[in-house]
Amino acid sequence: MPDNHFAGDTAVLTGRSLRHILRSPDTIITTAIMPIAMLLLFVYVFGGMIKTGSARYVDYLLPGILVITIASGISYTAFRLFLDVKSGFVERLESMPVARSSVLWAHVVTSLVANALAVVIVIAVALLIGFRTGAGVGSWLAIAGILLLLTLALTWVAVIPGLLAKSPDGATAFSYPLIFLPFISSAFVPTESMPGPLRAFADHQPVTAIVNTIRNLLDQKAVDADIWTALLWCVAILVVAAVAATALFRRR
Repeated sequence: MPDNHFAGDTAVLTGRSLRHILRSPDTIITTAIMPIAMLLLFVYVFGGMIKTGSARYVDYLLPGILVITIASGISYTAFRLFLDVKSGFVERLESMPVARSSVLWAHVVTSLVANALAVVIVIAVALLIGFRTGAGVGSWLAIAGILLLLTLALTWVAVIPGLLAKSPDGATAFSYPLIFLPFISSAFVPTESMPGPLRAFADHQPVTAIVNTIRNLLDQKAVDADIWTALLWCVAILVVAAVAATALFRRR
């Protein structure tokens, strides 16, 4: 069927997914627990040993924790899509006058909402333990835009294992490398402290550019070329993942 009812069908299916989350809010809480635990661990256990210049460590650390929050949260998108595929729900929709693309987009929109809530929870905890910033409304809007674009890109990555996985564990396992990636970046320590080859990788992978951009916005510093690198990475991942996921879905 042509996607002439795309908006309405997506809204209905998104409402269904969001109701599932509202009935089981532990999904969002669980998504936030690990980043919060890491935030507390690094601030109170390791923070005193890590030199980040004049910045307080919680202020330095938060951008990387927000990236980890999103990386862990999107695994639930793959899991929920896997359940819909294996339960036959997607097949039933294909036999109905429903825009096919709305099936995937409903999961994508749900991911954006759920991860945004998890990010807000993590920021609230950071404020409770001393995070402070003089960033204005414009800077916060820019940060929100970058995080939403990152969530959108990684959610489309999550759609691929959601369609291909043979088990629930297989659907969520893809997120482990994404959660680990911030550890080899500027998220926890300045890359200058890393040995040569590791520093070269850290300086040129997407998390460093994203984290540096968010950190500069929070610190009210001028954004440099990192913002364009961050946006380029996010857009490239989004385009490749969305095209690949859509092609896989249509071949089902």
